[in-house]
Amino acid sequence: MMASERHLVLTPEAPVPGPARPAPAGPCARLRRHRRRLLPLLVVLLLAQMAAAMVTTAVQQTPTIDEPVYVATAADYLREHRLRYNPEHPPLGKLLIAAGVAVVHPRYDPAYPGTQGDVGRHLLYESGNDPWRVMLWARLPVIALTLLCGLAVFAFAREVAGPVGGLVALALYSFSPDLVAHGALATLDVPAAGFVLTSVWLVWRARRRPVLCLPLAGAALGAAVATKMSALPAVPVLMALGALSARAAFPGLGGGRRRRSAQALAGAAVVAVAALAVVWAAYLAVDPRLRFVPAEPVPVVHGLRGRLVDLLPVPEAYRAGMRLQFGLEDYPWQGYLFGRLYTGSLWYYLPAALLVKTPLGLLALGAAGAAALLAVRRLRPAAPYLLVPPAALLAAAMAGSRDFGTRYALFVPVFLAVAAPCALALRPRWSGPATGALVLFAAVSSLRTFPYYLPYANEAFGGPAHTHRLLHDSNVDWGQDLGRLADRLRERYPGERVWLVYKGSGVPSYYGIRAADPLTAPPERVHGLLAVSDSAAAKARGRLAALIDGSRPVGEVGHSISLFRR
Repeated sequence: MMASERHLVLTPEAPVPGPARPAPAGPCARLRRHRRRLLPLLVVLLLAQMAAAMVTTAVQQTPTIDEPVYVATAADYLREHRLRYNPEHPPLGKLLIAAGVAVVHPRYDPAYPGTQGDVGRHLLYESGNDPWRVMLWARLPVIALTLLCGLAVFAFAREVAGPVGGLVALALYSFSPDLVAHGALATLDVPAAGFVLTSVWLVWRARRRPVLCLPLAGAALGAAVATKMSALPAVPVLMALGALSARAAFPGLGGGRRRRSAQALAGAAVVAVAALAVVWAAYLAVDPRLRFVPAEPVPVVHGLRGRLVDLLPVPEAYRAGMRLQFGLEDYPWQGYLFGRLYTGSLWYYLPAALLVKTPLGLLALGAAGAAALLAVRRLRPAAPYLLVPPAALLAAAMAGSRDFGTRYALFVPVFLAVAAPCALALRPRWSGPATGALVLFAAVSSLRTFPYYLPYANEAFGGPAHTHRLLHDSNVDWGQDLGRLADRLRERYPGERVWLVYKGSGVPSYYGIRAADPLTAPPERVHGLLAVSDSAAAKARGRLAALIDGSRPVGEVGHSISLFRR
């Protein structure tokens, strides 16, 4: 084994030649056996608690804004085998969701007119289906994939930092509130981040087994870009890492610079070809004839961006999705950060939001681990694999125009978790206790927010009860608490007049909420209980702001809906 690939654990000494004799089963041997048994047990326990948290969350939350679109598209894939809805996102993640939808076999009208959002609401609330049951089954495949990604996190960190490092990484991953929150939803953000991490892990392994691991790394990369187009900036990075691994795999071969360059190009090409094959396979799995008849118009993209899209060797539906994404980027969206409402985007929005929504223990250990990757010689070979991909993806996300939440950067806590145990190599005397304390701090912070993971904020920013004052949209309030609001109204405010300003895709009347819109009535007639989604309250101007200012706060639901008395 090369020096650059050694773990942070000691390897056993070579056996002394001599006649073979059975070794006595002393206390050291028994201890080693117990440790070998303890490691998989701890892995199972960490993943089990994460699964319990995600399933509990999935059972209690009503559909978030994006979920009905993905569920309806998945149902359309199953029934009609056509590429019609939601072309702005490739089909692989929705095929994953379709695995759960197929179990429920919901009633679906393929001829229903309207936008993809209308079709999603019709499937859940107007077709005789049980939205609770449909959404739970749609979410379960994403939960399963989130847990499998946890195994990749453990394996990657174990190879870089040893068995203890693998457990540290898995603990930080499994207790990350953002990953629990979005891993429990039928959305695409965690699957895309998980596929990117898996691709990086496999291309790292290709340093020793290039023939097997480079094609697999390309396939995982293809799965990422076949799930979300925001993973596209990872393609050149993974190709470069593939070239680096191909050169490292054959350090002793002769042939000079030209041969080494050919090896590097071959490694990059294998990653790219495998990724492209998976993208095509995802679309062919939906419709082998690749028919594309979009339900909504696709904008025309001019200039350099349009020419680049036309040159890509991908299905036409993928190119149409890229055009839609460019159109969305050109829209003047509103953002909200630290109490400031603005139009457009702020380049520092995502770093600031990540500081709020990442546990302090993970932030501290991730920063220390990144420093160790650069400072400790035996860890430096892993530095480009663990630091460059998330940095490139974060830079690309920061250049976007949609300041909607940390879900656009979920790869950051994933890679931080893998890098964090490298901190164990910095100061052996205190690194172990300090790492243990920070992991425990992160775990306690996560458990304290249960089951309200979506509006999580760390202790430095006041916890989840204060997140709505700092951030909005999927950071806090994504429409997930409509069912909890219905329960609260039945338990504490039966028979009262209710006024509701709700931001989400759910249908309040389905959950038994009888409420009127206060923005359509004269202010002097708005009396009783006023319920306002926190994202709407953050953007409140004009009439809604006046109604809130003239009301008395009386409570909140799930840290995402505020209740007022008028």
